[in-house]
Amino acid sequence: MAQRMLKFVDVERETPEKRAAEARREDFHEIYRQYARDKAAEQAARCSQCGVPFCQSHCPLHNNIPDWLKLTAEGRLREAYELSQETNTFPEICGRICPQDRLCEGNCVIEQSGHGTVTIGAIEKYLTDTAFEEGWVAPIRPAAERPESVGIIGAGPGGLAAADRLRRAGVQVTVYDRHDRAGGLLTYGIPGFKLEKPVVMQRNAQFEEAGVEFVLNCEVGRDIGFGELRARHDAVLVATGVYKARDVGGPGSGLGGIVQALDYLTASNRKSFGDEVPDFDSGVLNAEGKDVVVIGGGDTAMDCVRTAVRQGATSVKCLYRRDRANMPGSQREVQNAEEEGVEFVWQSAPKGFLGEGAVTGVRMIRIRLGAPDQTGRQTPEEIPGSEETVKADLVIKALGFEPEELPRLWGEPGLEVTRWGTVKADFRTHRTALPGVWAVGDIVRGASLVVWAIRDGREAADAMLAEFDSAAAVAAQ
Repeated sequence: MAQRMLKFVDVERETPEKRAAEARREDFHEIYRQYARDKAAEQAARCSQCGVPFCQSHCPLHNNIPDWLKLTAEGRLREAYELSQETNTFPEICGRICPQDRLCEGNCVIEQSGHGTVTIGAIEKYLTDTAFEEGWVAPIRPAAERPESVGIIGAGPGGLAAADRLRRAGVQVTVYDRHDRAGGLLTYGIPGFKLEKPVVMQRNAQFEEAGVEFVLNCEVGRDIGFGELRARHDAVLVATGVYKARDVGGPGSGLGGIVQALDYLTASNRKSFGDEVPDFDSGVLNAEGKDVVVIGGGDTAMDCVRTAVRQGATSVKCLYRRDRANMPGSQREVQNAEEEGVEFVWQSAPKGFLGEGAVTGVRMIRIRLGAPDQTGRQTPEEIPGSEETVKADLVIKALGFEPEELPRLWGEPGLEVTRWGTVKADFRTHRTALPGVWAVGDIVRGASLVVWAIRDGREAADAMLAEFDSAAAVAAQ
């Protein structure tokens, strides 16, 4: 091992080449290039193979990172890929969009010792992309078919991760989704410069080939009843995500040109598929030639500002009420946005909107950070007399998402929810109080990371299989 690994003292950390900001502003292609085989092996060899792998323990999926790094360093790429996909349904997606700086890479032992973290995400992406190119990604072929049927509501990462596990076990799986393509936010929420859409579509094709049935353009509560789904399937998994946008009021909040982040991002992603999008073509959801203001500080806000740049906005500003150190979005994304010309107005908040019929400006006020609240974060406080106006033709509200009122929408009062509106489910099995109903992902956790939804989906599928096996054993007695 010493010959292949522990190179962090001699070999510096090197990320894949990042395209120049001037070039990447012009398109929606991913901004990081791919490692070459020798460079991936070299960077993987920097792993210290520590006895307690904090990278693994801080990964929600507990991916066996040190072992597949070692296999990569030894040139055993197919084995490395196979090991990486044993614990992760979508390693090619996590390698691209996971906030590694807060998870695996941020807890790397050699990072803590000052040598620079191993580039875990880039290597994970390289392995799976290589596996697809080389034909190592095997079709899903159950050893035997099972009679049980599961209906999954939501074709996002949580629902698809569960579908993968269930189908591999031979369970009959039907996925219902309100959109016309599977993938959820992977398809319509995350821009192509972070996750190119063919990457998502190739997984969708794998599931279809495996026999997963997709019922698209189907909204539960409108096109089909929740009770009907429960009657149709042996089990139902709720994996809807959270889509109800948080809002900001104030004078002028109803003016034209003030839009929600998800509407804006969905329109942009649909155009990338070649779809007709009237609100984009009319300019309502198009930033071209406009002064754009994005309100919010999370990853969705970063997606919006960087999309606006690529659409040809005249200027792009991001208002966030705290400072850079307290921003919830990825620091890597903030840096990328700044390189591309986005201006961040730290410690600022909107007080109202100006214009007649359509927005022409945002009235904002400066913020200072006061005493810590009960969570330990400093409380934003307005500074009297600090109001000013920021010019804006398009205002995008990226303030996060809340759960929809599923018990009311679905006519199922027995579906218990928390005081935040999220579905109540056991944190180990993901079972709800309703017999035969499970729930996973953001609809249980609140808005969270893709990797957590994948973990939830896999765990729920395993819990369903255990229950199916138990019922079959009882029936056989």
